[in-house]
Amino acid sequence: MEEKKQIHSIDEYIASCPLELQHKLMELRKIIIKAAPELTEKISWGMPTFFLKGNVIHFAANKRHIGLYCGKRTVDRFELELQDYKTHNGTIQLPNDRALDAEMIQDIVRFNVALNLEK
Repeated sequence: MEEKKQIHSIDEYIASCPLELQHKLMELRKIIIKAAPELTEKISWGMPTFFLKGNVIHFAANKRHIGLYCGKRTVDRFELELQDYKTHNGTIQLPNDRALDAEMIQDIVRFNVALNLEK
Protein backbone atom coordinates (compact mmCIF):
# COMPACT_ATOMS: atom_id res chain seq x y z
CA MET A 1 0.00 0.00 0.00
CA GLU A 2 1.35 3.42 -0.99
CA GLU A 3 1.90 5.90 1.86
CA LYS A 4 0.29 9.30 1.41
CA LYS A 5 2.83 12.14 1.13
CA GLN A 6 2.86 14.47 4.11
CA ILE A 7 1.95 18.07 3.15
CA HIS A 8 3.83 20.75 5.11
CA SER A 9 2.82 24.03 3.46
CA ILE A 10 0.00 25.62 1.53
CA ASP A 11 2.26 25.76 -1.54
CA GLU A 12 2.72 21.98 -1.33
CA TYR A 13 -1.02 21.48 -0.84
CA ILE A 14 -1.92 23.53 -3.91
CA ALA A 15 0.78 21.79 -5.99
CA SER A 16 -0.70 18.42 -5.00
CA CYS A 17 -4.14 19.37 -6.37
CA PRO A 18 -5.32 18.86 -9.96
CA LEU A 19 -3.82 21.42 -12.34
CA GLU A 20 -7.23 22.79 -13.30
CA LEU A 21 -7.86 23.77 -9.65
CA GLN A 22 -4.47 25.19 -8.73
CA HIS A 23 -5.11 28.68 -10.12
CA LYS A 24 -8.41 28.97 -8.24
CA LEU A 25 -6.82 27.78 -4.99
CA MET A 26 -4.03 30.35 -5.39
CA GLU A 27 -6.65 33.02 -6.03
CA LEU A 28 -8.56 31.99 -2.87
CA ARG A 29 -5.36 32.16 -0.85
CA LYS A 30 -4.68 35.70 -2.15
CA ILE A 31 -8.25 36.78 -1.32
CA ILE A 32 -7.86 35.53 2.25
CA ILE A 33 -4.45 37.19 2.72
CA LYS A 34 -5.74 40.47 1.27
CA ALA A 35 -8.59 40.46 3.80
CA ALA A 36 -6.25 39.86 6.75
CA PRO A 37 -2.52 40.03 5.98
CA GLU A 38 -1.73 39.44 9.66
CA LEU A 39 -2.84 35.80 9.45
CA THR A 40 -0.33 32.99 9.81
CA GLU A 41 -0.50 30.13 7.32
CA LYS A 42 -0.21 26.48 8.26
CA ILE A 43 -1.56 23.04 7.42
CA SER A 44 -4.08 21.78 9.97
CA TRP A 45 -6.26 18.69 9.58
CA GLY A 46 -4.55 18.26 6.19
CA MET A 47 -5.96 21.55 4.91
CA PRO A 48 -4.60 25.04 4.26
CA THR A 49 -5.39 26.97 7.43
CA PHE A 50 -5.15 30.64 8.32
CA PHE A 51 -4.56 31.37 11.99
CA LEU A 52 -4.75 34.32 14.40
CA LYS A 53 -5.38 33.55 18.07
CA GLY A 54 -7.02 30.37 16.77
CA ASN A 55 -8.03 29.01 13.38
CA VAL A 56 -9.73 31.68 11.26
CA ILE A 57 -10.54 29.69 8.11
CA HIS A 58 -9.56 26.51 6.24
CA PHE A 59 -10.09 25.39 2.67
CA ALA A 60 -9.90 22.10 0.82
CA ALA A 61 -10.19 21.10 -2.82
CA ASN A 62 -12.89 18.62 -3.76
CA LYS A 63 -13.97 17.14 -7.09
CA ARG A 64 -16.79 19.67 -7.70
CA HIS A 65 -16.14 22.42 -5.17
CA ILE A 66 -13.73 24.02 -2.76
CA GLY A 67 -14.81 23.57 0.83
CA LEU A 68 -14.44 26.77 2.83
CA TYR A 69 -14.50 25.89 6.53
CA CYS A 70 -15.39 28.97 8.53
CA GLY A 71 -17.65 27.76 11.35
CA LYS A 72 -21.37 27.55 11.98
CA ARG A 73 -21.63 30.98 13.59
CA THR A 74 -20.15 32.56 10.46
CA VAL A 75 -22.36 30.60 8.06
CA ASP A 76 -25.38 31.66 10.13
CA ARG A 77 -24.25 35.31 10.09
CA PHE A 78 -23.82 35.31 6.28
CA GLU A 79 -27.02 33.34 5.59
CA LEU A 80 -28.39 35.89 3.08
CA GLU A 81 -25.13 36.21 1.16
CA LEU A 82 -24.80 32.41 1.04
CA GLN A 83 -28.28 31.53 -0.20
CA ASP A 84 -26.87 30.57 -3.64
CA TYR A 85 -24.29 28.21 -2.08
CA LYS A 86 -24.55 24.81 -0.45
CA THR A 87 -23.67 25.07 3.23
CA HIS A 88 -23.53 22.55 6.05
CA ASN A 89 -22.31 22.72 9.65
CA GLY A 90 -20.00 25.70 9.18
CA THR A 91 -18.85 24.78 5.67
CA ILE A 92 -19.48 26.61 2.41
CA GLN A 93 -19.15 24.84 -0.93
CA LEU A 94 -17.60 27.14 -3.54
CA PRO A 95 -18.39 25.45 -6.90
CA ASN A 96 -15.36 24.84 -9.10
CA ASP A 97 -17.27 26.08 -12.15
CA ARG A 98 -18.11 29.46 -10.62
CA ALA A 99 -15.94 32.54 -10.01
CA LEU A 100 -14.92 33.26 -6.44
CA ASP A 101 -16.82 36.09 -4.74
CA ALA A 102 -13.78 37.92 -3.36
CA GLU A 103 -15.77 40.53 -1.46
CA MET A 104 -17.93 37.96 0.33
CA ILE A 105 -14.94 35.76 1.18
CA GLN A 106 -13.04 38.76 2.56
CA ASP A 107 -16.05 39.76 4.68
CA ILE A 108 -16.19 36.20 6.06
CA VAL A 109 -12.46 36.24 6.85
CA ARG A 110 -12.70 39.64 8.58
CA PHE A 111 -15.72 38.45 10.59
CA ASN A 112 -13.80 35.39 11.79
CA VAL A 113 -10.73 37.48 12.65
CA ALA A 114 -12.95 39.74 14.78
CA LEU A 115 -14.43 36.69 16.52
CA ASN A 116 -10.95 35.37 17.33
CA LEU A 117 -9.77 38.73 18.62
CA GLU A 118 -12.75 38.81 21.03
CA LYS A 119 -11.52 35.59 22.70
